[in-house]
Amino acid sequence: MRGSFGQAHRAGFDIGLSTGKLTKAMVEVLLQLPPDAPLSKEVVVHYIGFLGQASKTRDVNAAWTSAKRQVVRDHPDRFCLVGKVLRWTASTPDPPPVKLSAAGHRKLVALAAKEGTTPDEMLGSLISSWRQAKKK
Repeated sequence: MRGSFGQAHRAGFDIGLSTGKLTKAMVEVLLQLPPDAPLSKEVVVHYIGFLGQASKTRDVNAAWTSAKRQVVRDHPDRFCLVGKVLRWTASTPDPPPVKLSAAGHRKLVALAAKEGTTPDEMLGSLISSWRQAKKK
């Protein structure tokens, strides 16, 4: 079935569905899925039906990436992202650790070198001073 849609795309025919509308449809499907259902792109495209199957692969991939981010942002009590993988919040016992960005790490190393300490010591002193300021 997918091959015939590919031939239609190459011939210049398109269903005219924007990535934004496809994202909206994916978010609606994700919100209606039962908690034991797997959260995969294939399942969501199957539930969307003809629109998902007839869309271009790059549009489906872009919409899936946007839908994952949107559903995690709007419903953090139900969904979470672990790396690039969408998961149910109930299935992950602890929230995923937030990593320090590369730019933040460079700034911390530069500040620690300027103060003559290690980045770990600098981070410890920053956290302790933040806790003291928070108590006041």
